[in-house]
Amino acid sequence: MSNAKNLLVGAAGVAVLLAGATTAQAAESGQTSQSGQVKPTIVLLHGAYADGSSWSGVTSRLQHDGYNVVAPAVPLRGIASDTSYLSGVLATIPGPKVLVGHSYGGALVSELADTSGVKSLVYVAAFIPKAGETLGALNSQFPGSELGPDVTNVISYPGGVDLALKPDKAGPILAADIPAREGAVFIAAQRPVAAAAFSEPVEKTAPAALPKYAVIPTGDKAIAPAAERFMATRAGATEVEVPGASHLVAVSQPSAVTQVIERAAR
Repeated sequence: MSNAKNLLVGAAGVAVLLAGATTAQAAESGQTSQSGQVKPTIVLLHGAYADGSSWSGVTSRLQHDGYNVVAPAVPLRGIASDTSYLSGVLATIPGPKVLVGHSYGGALVSELADTSGVKSLVYVAAFIPKAGETLGALNSQFPGSELGPDVTNVISYPGGVDLALKPDKAGPILAADIPAREGAVFIAAQRPVAAAAFSEPVEKTAPAALPKYAVIPTGDKAIAPAAERFMATRAGATEVEVPGASHLVAVSQPSAVTQVIERAAR
């Protein structure tokens, strides 16, 4: 009897160790849901002139709900260059992933969509280009965008030409539904983008089979809502409109954006 009891205790101990190892492996690749399934890592790609802090409100909500979140600093050196860098970032993230792009970041989401483990795509006030298209041409295809040469300063340096926003003009365009002081802080910390990024052809169209979601702020003055609807419909994305929201909808209405991302993650 004692030998049998010892065998049972030993077997139970092995089972506990195996269960612990399985849980640890799941933790390495992402948080687990109540059903035991591994939650995908949410990768948030910011747009031109911005940095990862533009996702702060969304990031905190996703983390509260148990998601691993990565909001890398996009170099803003051009589509091919940024895609190359971000491919390296994604290679360090195990398990399933949801890619989310704001504005210019949407083009990068499309370029990176065939990365191993990507399960769905979310475009937030973003470009959803097809292969061969440029962002500049897409943005001029529909009336409504107020971005243009009169809103940007040109920064010339030995390595190329960058664009930066003029603080006195960009605020009402990008952040009409954000307190003026908060918008001023955002623009003061802006990161210039390579001018060539808007005339560089996109190389890839996002795979048709991947689920896609598009958050469309109806008050967007940077990318015309009509253009966003056109690109979303063309891509077969589920469209979610946020009435009256500005281009910085992830800043002004993070809860609405988070809900769409979590829908895509499920």
